[in-house]
Amino acid sequence: MKKLFSITLLLALVISGIQCSVYETLTNLSRLQFKVGDVNGFQINGIPVSGKSKLSDFNALDLLKLTSGFAQGSLPASFVLNVDAKNPNDGTGGYKKSDATLQNFKWRLFLDDKETVSGELSQPLVVPGTGEVTAIPLTINIDLMKFFKDKGYESIVNLALSLGGTQGSSSKVTLFATPTVSSPFGNITYPGELKLIDTQFSK
Repeated sequence: MKKLFSITLLLALVISGIQCSVYETLTNLSRLQFKVGDVNGFQINGIPVSGKSKLSDFNALDLLKLTSGFAQGSLPASFVLNVDAKNPNDGTGGYKKSDATLQNFKWRLFLDDKETVSGELSQPLVVPGTGEVTAIPLTINIDLMKFFKDKGYESIVNLALSLGGTQGSSSKVTLFATPTVSSPFGNITYPGELKLIDTQFSK
């Protein structure tokens, strides 16, 4: 009887320890924060827009390529959208220091409030438990004509400039993301999408 009681007590302690460990892991993972970062390397129809702020900043050859692409119904754009990730689990505030490994980061991209393309993380990425920002680079390829042809030629080029030009910002970018993070108990996928903008971290 004593032996059975000892085994039962041991199992209870093990289960209790596992439950505490699971709770601590889930708590730490839930504290990860994300927001939309900056846009880099924006090109439209193969033409870089960095250093440009208006349509007249493009040279004659560039304008010919843009108008030709518009006439043919295709203005492909490419850029890198950085998502800022912050892991506050640095060992202070009663939380155990722990790094987080993103196994996946499914996303849907909205530009100027219009849903466009979607994708996933190309490879796992570690977000160190330092409280500092880690960039998650997302490579975006999109044909702007597919989603914005109703806006007209100048509006499409101005959208590209607003994202990647001299005064460019990510204020017109909204990202809906579903992170998957590894843990000692297997990969954990967030139960719902996070809405990410450029002005504040997700909570």
